[in-house]
Amino acid sequence: MTQIDWSLAIHGGAGTLSRKTITPDDETAVRAALAEARGAGVSILADGGSALDAVEAAVRALEDDPAFNAGRGSTVAYEGHFELDAAVMDGRTCAAGAVAGVRTIRNPVSLARKVMQEGPHVFLAGAGAEEFASLHGIEPAPDGWFEVERRRRQWDKFRKRKSGWFDADVKYGTVGAVARDRHGHLAAATSTGGLTGKRWGRIGDSPVIGAGTWADDRSCAVSATGSGEFFLRAAAAHVVDQRMRLLGEDLQTAAEAAVAEVADLGGDGGLIAVSADGASAFAFNTRGMYRARCDSTGLDEIAIFAGE
Repeated sequence: MTQIDWSLAIHGGAGTLSRKTITPDDETAVRAALAEARGAGVSILADGGSALDAVEAAVRALEDDPAFNAGRGSTVAYEGHFELDAAVMDGRTCAAGAVAGVRTIRNPVSLARKVMQEGPHVFLAGAGAEEFASLHGIEPAPDGWFEVERRRRQWDKFRKRKSGWFDADVKYGTVGAVARDRHGHLAAATSTGGLTGKRWGRIGDSPVIGAGTWADDRSCAVSATGSGEFFLRAAAAHVVDQRMRLLGEDLQTAAEAAVAEVADLGGDGGLIAVSADGASAFAFNTRGMYRARCDSTGLDEIAIFAGE
């Protein structure tokens, strides 16, 4: 078996994705955006860089693309503003950083990494996270950066409905990346704008270590996307780790089992993962998931729909 020196997988969300719901132009644009984000991470890994640098670079690229529900393309909260969440985890040390409910940060994933590396805490939220960002020179978003017309239309539609969660009918947005570098270290990063119309400071699974994000050099790195309340209850990302370490399952089997546990609770979505040996896996129970992966052996894949 060919040794995998480095490996990267990314996702841009899972949900009711089919060729009937996505125009050819949108499909082309999304595939190009996935390729660009994957390339940002691969260029680092292929040059001997760290998994942590690679996942941050890949997620930053996805955050800057309005096609995805993270960073610039984030959904609009109930009150009409934006509340962004992100997390980073380093498999080498199991150090982690996370932020939730930030409103002015261009790349929340970079703020999460700064929390991990410079702060005394793991998880910061709201105004405190914003203050930490200012103190540590994290780039703010330009005026109007998050105002994407499509997202504002979705919010308007949600407000007219006056019930339910708009995203539950359409697509679970989130972006993420997982990687293994040439030194054998793993890392994971996840970022999201959350649910359209979310309220009361709602936080989903994405920034929660063990639910939407996980990395441990002994087993795997995981980034999830889906109905966050169910991924939280299942501690889905950590389930993959535990099934590999305690049951001896391979990565794909463990990933599929974790998604099945989410489904048993009533949730939908998916996850991406890489293992300590560099293998990568996709698992989801929706019609599709924006996803891509690449490794040192020549694996090169970009996909959207189930069955690709």
